[in-house]
Amino acid sequence: MINEGFLDPMPRVVAHRGDSANYPENTLPAFLSAVKMGIDVIETDVHLSKDGVLVIWHDPTLERNTDGTGTIESHTYEELQRFDAGYTFTKDGGKTYPYRGKGIKLCTLDEALKACPNERFNIDLKSSNVAIVDEYIRVIRENGAEGRVNCASFHLKNLKLVRRKAPDLLTSITTLEVIPLLIRQKTHTLPARFERKIIFQIPKEQWGIKVVTPSFVDDMHRRGAVVMVWTINDENTMRELFSMGVDSVMTDDPALVIKVATEMGLRKA
Repeated sequence: MINEGFLDPMPRVVAHRGDSANYPENTLPAFLSAVKMGIDVIETDVHLSKDGVLVIWHDPTLERNTDGTGTIESHTYEELQRFDAGYTFTKDGGKTYPYRGKGIKLCTLDEALKACPNERFNIDLKSSNVAIVDEYIRVIRENGAEGRVNCASFHLKNLKLVRRKAPDLLTSITTLEVIPLLIRQKTHTLPARFERKIIFQIPKEQWGIKVVTPSFVDDMHRRGAVVMVWTINDENTMRELFSMGVDSVMTDDPALVIKVATEMGLRKA
């Protein structure tokens, strides 16, 4: 039976890579800030290091956010610890770099779960190496975090393996699974109910096609699905989506979504 604790209560505010508006994304300071402000879920990403450690990071490479070079997967975890994860963070277009040289490092999924023991996490398995699945399951089990995580991935093989090896762990659906359902929704050929819990994590629009519409949200809700939309940083769009009935908004500006969701009566002040 799938553990659906991640969905109870229904998450409204999902902090994309933590409080990435104010701290270097996907780092412990960004996560701790998001927790302090009272978000519902931290969205994050993991890669498998050269020595098999689940390291939190979005890009496959180091250049955009650190003083390092190369890929995550070509470095051991010990080597990755040498790089400055706050090196390129700036809020003023590069005039200042407030976290450069402050000791912010890449962290592991294990460290994040322990640092935020009561927080829910949406975890994107970035690596195409299926070895990431066994390590993900191991870390979740060792932390007793089965009821506070949801697994996502753009690699369908990763999700299929998680579902087979750990059928109690919650997973969202990926692009190759969303497209057929979107077509069936548009052609009014959806089944009356889905066989398992479906969690959509989708953009408002894709390839010039409006994905999230009032009819889409209504059709999926009537079949027990959850609709989470990414990555929204505009207040008017947040209000529009919540008015349609979407369950969650993923954002780089969690303080803003908290404000909107609270004003709309979707969260307690």
